Amino acid sequence: MPHEWPECLPVGAVRFARPTARFEDCLVFYRDVLQLPVIASWRGHTGYDGAVFGLPGTPVHLELTQHGETPEIPAPSTENQLVLYLAGHEAVAAVVERLAGLGHRPAPLDNPYWAERGAVAYADPDGWMVVFAPWIFGQDPVPTVA
Repeated sequence: MPHEWPECLPVGAVRFARPTARFEDCLVFYRDVLQLPVIASWRGHTGYDGAVFGLPGTPVHLELTQHGETPEIPAPSTENQLVLYLAGHEAVAAVVERLAGLGHRPAPLDNPYWAERGAVAYADPDGWMVVFAPWIFGQDPVPTVA
């Protein structure tokens, strides 16, 4: 199956945005713990606080916003995931070791697909999962079931 982008949709960048009820905690988690680069941020812009993280550069972004009083956010499931594909098991192990040193522990996922293939997940302060997978999707073969 070809993986070509449609000519009729000339997208130059993609941003995934979601609200947070714990903006400061999420900012620390993504910026300081995961060390994602902040490529834009604002406070009090028409009542919004926000931060945009590059994934891993500027063409793909994750945006977190909080508006006004702490909003009620629907509870996420373990299927609310940001999957970061890393270059092999050693890269995942290095992330796990670094996060453990900062006091973070892996979180279980309902879907066994990830663990069976060596991926490890962590919950952000809102309970959204960040999955570290040990292969580059679309480039490396998906690991076989362990």
